[in-house]
This record gives sequence, structure tokens and C-alpha cells, in this order.
Amino acid sequence: MPIKFTNILKDIILESGKFEVLSDKYLNPKKSKDGERIKPLLSPEVFLQLIQADPMTQMNDVDPETATPEELKQIKPGKYSEWIIKHYLKPDLGEEGENVEPGSKYEKQLIDRAREVYLEDLFKLTTDLKKYMRFQKRIQGERDFGKLTPSQLYNAVKDFSLEKTKASAEEKKLAQQTYEHPGGEIIYRGDKWTVVRISDTGNLGKDAACFYGGYYLEPNKGETRWCTSSPGTNWFYNYIKKGPLYVIIPSSWDGQRGEKSNLPAQRYQFHFPDNQFMDVHDRQVDLIGLLNGEMEELKPLFKGEFAKGLTVGGEKLEIDGFDRGAIGKFIGLYGLEELIESMPETIKHISLKNRDSSKNINIRIPESISKFQNLVSFIGVNCIESVPESICQLKKLNFITLMDCPNLKTVPGCIADLPRIMMLNLMGSVNCKVPEEIKQKAVQREKDGLWDFASDD
Repeated sequence: MPIKFTNILKDIILESGKFEVLSDKYLNPKKSKDGERIKPLLSPEVFLQLIQADPMTQMNDVDPETATPEELKQIKPGKYSEWIIKHYLKPDLGEEGENVEPGSKYEKQLIDRAREVYLEDLFKLTTDLKKYMRFQKRIQGERDFGKLTPSQLYNAVKDFSLEKTKASAEEKKLAQQTYEHPGGEIIYRGDKWTVVRISDTGNLGKDAACFYGGYYLEPNKGETRWCTSSPGTNWFYNYIKKGPLYVIIPSSWDGQRGEKSNLPAQRYQFHFPDNQFMDVHDRQVDLIGLLNGEMEELKPLFKGEFAKGLTVGGEKLEIDGFDRGAIGKFIGLYGLEELIESMPETIKHISLKNRDSSKNINIRIPESISKFQNLVSFIGVNCIESVPESICQLKKLNFITLMDCPNLKTVPGCIADLPRIMMLNLMGSVNCKVPEEIKQKAVQREKDGLWDFASDD
């Protein structure tokens, strides 16, 4: 019987909105037949704990502790999330629960305690689910997952171990068709490209790197010259300790395939910490050309990795030029306005300097700068065009330097009220009109030696 298009569309819509579906079901209060308000089945905190326990849940870099309701919708609960929730709401009460009176105070006490233990042991459940995912085909008589309880799941997988150093022959054969190899995680599968991330820093990661690179058998055999794929060297460990490796493979391929990996002969390997983006010959590719061209679908996927690589320890962003190295690549791909917005919230120091007077760089500091609550200093030289009011939400900001910015017309007057401001330097920004409240506060605080203010206005 053919599958109807409407059914496929329904599945797609349900998958893309699964977070909203589950949150509506378990977090929103309902009304009984009598119209009485029934409290939600779960608190938001417990709900998020439970769906994060599903190893297939995609968090998409969302931090549940700081995320807005809109940002939370980016989370994609995995296929086991509702099963995990179900067994939290109706936990196994053990022998004590067999003869307890339903609805009694004692039963409620047992349920509350069982739920408390369930939350404490969520990490164990995650491990058991990972084992089930990996060894499902080898588990006899336990294929109908929905009928399993957490205890039965443990019994089914307890004799298996996640600790392994190499994929089995069966797993390697399967990976030739699906690209799913232990030690590598498929994080994107699109119409044109599939992206595998290797994060495992041990021997299993090494085994995956060897497979995806074709064991260093050279491009004339349909494989690669990546040093990370050579079984007899330690180059993989030198790279992986700095950050993950990404392997980009065509989703469909009719050409030459590797003699050993059976993967498409056209492959790429990216390593953002070292700014290395290699083809099968281990030569640097034109990354901007690729991601603005045939790999355009991957631009959003790699934006976060670029941003992390631009900082020093996640706390400093220091730029002395806008057309070189990773900075130049980022701007070429995403533009200047995305530069600051893409920085991690842990940033403490931002320094943007345009050393080339022949280049006209104009950065509009985004409203989202307010997210950097640990920011202590902001330096912009010959590159800042505007500063938003939201900068005044940065209570730890000590130093602001906006020098030689000819297109800067003014700065927010509320800077004068920043509790820790010690210096505001606008020298060389000849077209910047300074608000009166800043001038007045500067005069008052300079007398006390609390504020160093400099301007051409």
C-alpha cells in the first residue's frame, strides 16, 4: 500500500514541533469535565531533565537555564523522550507497591520517592538507552521497545559495554552504506551533503577517523591523504584534543568509491581550531567559495564552530584585521553584523581594531551585546558605526574605547550610569556628539579620580 504524502507531511510537522507538542501535553494546565483547573503533570525543570536524558535529543546549543521560551523551541526531543516521561509519571513501585491501596497517602509517598530516585538515576537510563541503540540487533526477544520498563531495559543491555576501541566488521559494512560508524556522529544529513562529527578522543574516535579517511590509501584508490586517517600515526590525537573533526560526504554519489571504505571518493575534512579545511589530497580548499556555493546548505551548521574559534579561551575576542585567517573567512561567509552576535556569552573582553586605514569597516554593535553580562572592556578602533542602548545593561563594564571611528555619530547617554565605568575614550571619533549627561557625569567623577573621559567634542 503506497504511503500517502499527507501522512509524510504530518510526520515532518510533528517532528519539527515535537517540543511544543510535549510541552503542551505535560506543562500546560488542563480542565476537567467539570471545568476545574488541573495542574500540569510536570514542572518545566523536571520536563527538561527528562528529555535531556534521551541520548537522541538534539539540544542545538540551547542552554535550558538561560534560554527564552522561543529558544527552547529549538530543542528537538528524541524518540525515547516520551517513554522516559511515561515511566517517571508512573514509576515502578517494586514489591512495596503491589498491595498498596490506590490513591492512598502511602501510595503517594511511594510514588514521590520512586520519582526522586528516577531523577537521580537518569544518567544510568541514558547509558542503558545508548547501549540499546548500539546493540539492538543483538538483543534477543527485546525488539518491541515500547513494552519495556526501565528495569527490563537494564536487564536487556547489562551484558553489553559501550567501551570499545574499534567498530565490528558488521558495523563497518553498514557504515559503507549509511555513513554511521561508531566514534562518529551524523549531525546533518541533507539533500546534497552529510556531515559526520568525530568528538571521541580515544581509540574509537581514531578508528572512525581511519574509516572516514580511508586508512590513508591515497586518492588514486578513492580514499584520502589525511594524516588523521593513518592507522600507524598519532596525528589524530594531536588534532582531536583541540576540537572535533568534521567529515563532509556527498549524500548521494555515482562516481568512484574508496577501495576500503566504499565511501564516495569526494570527501572533505574540517578542523576549525586549526583553521584547516582539506580536500582528499589534504590541500586547503576555498572554504568561502564552497559554503557560499555548492555547500551553502551547511553555512548555518558551521557558524557556531567558526565563532568559537575566533575567541581566546571563550573570554577574549581580539581582532587586528578583518581580512585575514579565520576572521576573514567568518566575515566572508556571515558578514560583519553576525560577528559579535555569534560570540559565546562568556566573553569578557572585546577588541576590534581596523589597522588598515584604506579599508572602510563599519560595525553596528547589535542589541544582543547585552547578553555578555561578564564583559569588562570594549575596544573599537576605526570600525564602529553605532552603539545600542542595550550596552548599558552590562553592569561589569569598566572600559569603553571607541577611537578614530569617523562614522560614529553619538553614544548612549546611559553609559554615564554604568556602575563600574572607569574610562570612556572617544578620541579621534570627530563626528561623535557626546550626550550632556555623559559630560556632566564625567566632570563630577573626574574630580574624584573615578572616571577618565576623553573626546574631541
